[in-house]
Amino acid sequence: MRALTPFSRLILVFISLLLSGAAIAGSKIIATGGVTTIEGNAGGGIVPWAVINGYASSDEWSVLAFGSRAQVDDFSLNVAGVALSFDNNWEFSYARQQFKLDTLGGELRQDIFSVKYHLAGELLYTAMPQISVGIQHKRHLDFDLPQAVGARSASGTDVYLAASKLLFHQVAGRNLLLNGTIRATKANQTGLLGFGSAQDNDYQLLFEGSAALLLNYNWAIGAEFKQKPNQLGFANEQHWRDIFVAWFINKHVSATAAYVDLGSIAGLGKQRGLYFSVEATW
Repeated sequence: MRALTPFSRLILVFISLLLSGAAIAGSKIIATGGVTTIEGNAGGGIVPWAVINGYASSDEWSVLAFGSRAQVDDFSLNVAGVALSFDNNWEFSYARQQFKLDTLGGELRQDIFSVKYHLAGELLYTAMPQISVGIQHKRHLDFDLPQAVGARSASGTDVYLAASKLLFHQVAGRNLLLNGTIRATKANQTGLLGFGSAQDNDYQLLFEGSAALLLNYNWAIGAEFKQKPNQLGFANEQHWRDIFVAWFINKHVSATAAYVDLGSIAGLGKQRGLYFSVEATW
């Protein structure tokens, strides 16, 4: 009998929740699940937060589908995926990334399978921030180019610890969400250029941070910073930044737009442009 793929396991979990009679999501306050990152996790656009996606509270489940596109000077990134959450404690997700080398020619694809678990604290109701741990297993599907520029492996696993807290009435009476994430990774350009190198195959601890100001229940603006490793000798890898606006239309649909600065990628400098994402939640 063939072993189940991680995506098949995710579907089986979803079916088991339906059969168990768990209630469909809806109890959490709008916007408290964040949006979806390019890696498929609840958070901002490039940084995973400690929040669990969707609106599933205790004994409830939620399912989400999303699509994203980033267009910078010499590259474009398309991402699509699905996610499932349960009990406001568990988040399972799958994302397929397609990275088009618009100037150089060609395409790089990557699959990301993720699990996140809510360890302690609450975003809203406790003095302690919400703290979650996440695991992302990444599989590169077009490894010839990353291998040619010095990447050591076509797959890798990131582990991160995130803390998120909503602070009430902080800026002109508006609520402020702060998030800090520590990630252990070997990924080059988040895995799009493979993992590790012949000279450096050790995990690196990196910091990622986000701040979001909730203008009201439906709109948020914010900024993110993502520290990056620099393991491939052929080109410097630089940190990522974005400024975003998120529109939570209702508990079923949201949209995010951002200005992104991805620094130098594959020796091509000043990769700046626009990012857009939409998601649907049930």
